[in-house]
Amino acid sequence: MALNNTYDAYDARPVQQETAVGAGAQILLLSLLGTAIGMGTAGWLTGLVFAFASWAVLSLALHRSRLPSFGPANRVTLGRATLVGGVTALVADSFRSAPPVALLVGLTAVALILDGVDGKVARRTGTSTPLGARFDMEVDAFLILVLSVYVAMDLGPWVLLIGGMRYVFVAAARVWPWLTAPLPPSTARKTVAALQGVLLLLAGADLLPRVANAGVVALALGLLVWSFGRDVVWLWRESRVTASLSETHAQDQAETHGGPHGESHVRSAVRELVPQ
Repeated sequence: MALNNTYDAYDARPVQQETAVGAGAQILLLSLLGTAIGMGTAGWLTGLVFAFASWAVLSLALHRSRLPSFGPANRVTLGRATLVGGVTALVADSFRSAPPVALLVGLTAVALILDGVDGKVARRTGTSTPLGARFDMEVDAFLILVLSVYVAMDLGPWVLLIGGMRYVFVAAARVWPWLTAPLPPSTARKTVAALQGVLLLLAGADLLPRVANAGVVALALGLLVWSFGRDVVWLWRESRVTASLSETHAQDQAETHGGPHGESHVRSAVRELVPQ
């Protein structure tokens, strides 16, 4: 009963207020962008959908996790998400007319720089949580997807493989659950992930010739395929080892508790005890 009372006493309002502030900041940024560049309907609608979806998903996740406070690291990630919403609106508007490249690059660069901040803040303040890590990862993944869409408009749809690969991996994990096993820490994996945004931003900044941009993006895709491929192979091998160990354990249990060999031992003992 005491546990139920404690559970029911949870007050979600403080953390929910933080998500509402984030949504408000997103709308303010969209207003500034709309005023500065005359953003069209597609940009506005996409930005507003992003703001509402981010608020709804994050609010639900916070309610389920029952965090006592939002935390400084999550505030940094929420700020990054606001910038990503602005980039998303600009990319959506670019289907109508070319966006100001300097503005797009500036927002993206700040979002990428802050990617290295929220983790450090979480570790220094002792506020690391699974939700915070997932929040950070989802913001990163969506930014890469949006940048892939932007660069693909110039270089072709093959660039979308970069932004879509992580989502394909998540979908595949629903079919093959062994893909959901935890991976060991890897500096190479983190480096490749960080390079995706940098290389896509370089290609999208239009500083290099088109052929050079294609080479930069091809390098990013190659590194990503290598990283995902290495992880998938490791997960598959681990699943085989786990399955083998489980089978061996099951056989041992069967032999100990009445399997074929266990039954023969019992029968031998009975023959020795029962007079013939």
